[in-house]
Amino acid sequence: MHRDPQASLVGEEYEVEVGPVAHGGHCVARTAEGRVLFVRHALPGERVVARVTEGETDSRFLRADAVRVLEASKDRVEAPCPFSGPGRCGGCDWQHAAPGAQRRLKAEVITEQLSRLAGLTPEEARWDGTVEPAPGDKVARGEVPAWRTRVQYAVDEQGRPGLRRHRSHEVEPVDHCLIAAPGVTELGVEKREWPQIATVEAIAATGSSDRQVVLTPRPGGRLPLVELDRPVSVLRMGEPQGREGTRAVHRVHGRPFVRERAAGRTWRVGEGGFWQVHPKAADVLVEAVMQGLMPRKGEMALDLYCGVGLFAGALAERVGERGAVLGIESGKRAVEDARHNLEDLDRVRIEHGKVEQVLPRTGITDADLIVLDPPRAGAGQATVTRLASLGPRRIAYVACDPAALARDLAYFREAGYVPRRLRAFDLFPVTHHVECVAILEPAGKNR
Repeated sequence: MHRDPQASLVGEEYEVEVGPVAHGGHCVARTAEGRVLFVRHALPGERVVARVTEGETDSRFLRADAVRVLEASKDRVEAPCPFSGPGRCGGCDWQHAAPGAQRRLKAEVITEQLSRLAGLTPEEARWDGTVEPAPGDKVARGEVPAWRTRVQYAVDEQGRPGLRRHRSHEVEPVDHCLIAAPGVTELGVEKREWPQIATVEAIAATGSSDRQVVLTPRPGGRLPLVELDRPVSVLRMGEPQGREGTRAVHRVHGRPFVRERAAGRTWRVGEGGFWQVHPKAADVLVEAVMQGLMPRKGEMALDLYCGVGLFAGALAERVGERGAVLGIESGKRAVEDARHNLEDLDRVRIEHGKVEQVLPRTGITDADLIVLDPPRAGAGQATVTRLASLGPRRIAYVACDPAALARDLAYFREAGYVPRRLRAFDLFPVTHHVECVAILEPAGKNR
């Protein structure tokens, strides 16, 4: 039968043997004709019936869901979440995998990205090959930890809160997200209707009782009277402005920030600003970075993409009064928060702007230590080359995407810096996301 070269294959089903896990929360399989399928809701080694969800006859690959499992992996569990599964909520990738298997899958992805993009084996990356669970996250088979302290609920046309389906704007209404932290669940966002609202972000601070919701009205929509099950501050997102579509955030009532607790300090995080989502993540990452860098009194350190100043504060405590720390952050509100959070440490300076633009203007020609925690896309070759030119004795790279990490590690090697140690942390359980901390040092150093 002749097929239209651009005919949709959505809905077609193939019986396939599931191959290795790939970056993005799916596994790779091939049809009998050799077509590549990216299959969600499957595990390596399984035999499944995969139903195509995206792709045409001339597509390089097809996306699919495993709709029937013919031969199950020993790592498969019954998904504990009633909203998980093909065509349902897209918030989690591995509800159907045992907790230990999830970490092994993430380790396989890191290994593959290091090899393909950086040409590094785990041994060369100084990584033991494991993904470490966060403290307190070890749960029984078939259970998931309630870890997510910030949840953005989408709202459907009927005003029902839910989460978006995978690669879709469609909303899956939910009455309880299993991975939401208790402080989020107890607000009762999921039990109410939200007419004229597009999204509701619920935030439960760690180490304080601060609770916050950030409401985004639909175009022309009015804000409802917000009455939740716990005291909460309310912010409203404004209409998109300018070419970049940035939105102003307006305080409706309560504080315009939440107070987080980590690394022995209290941190103000304003207007829905960035903070690690897992309640233990900030402490876990600070400990890994400081253990790797081993800061000394009197040293000069840089904290790049510094957010509200988490690593800058930890560095400042350790380099002492004779040391100095420069933080650089592009978010205006985050800079204000960082300066407020670290105002008692006069050896810290926070500059506003993009790292690649601000760093050359500082006139800094050398640094002892560098921490960088770039956005998902990574730092890029130009920034990596500039950092290496400062001659630091050690660099700590915090990465939320193993592909970006691997690309930047290749650039660092070209610039003369190689891994001294790499650690991986499961700070996003049940999803495909993983956090890594790489400690780098000059290649010529006696290793």
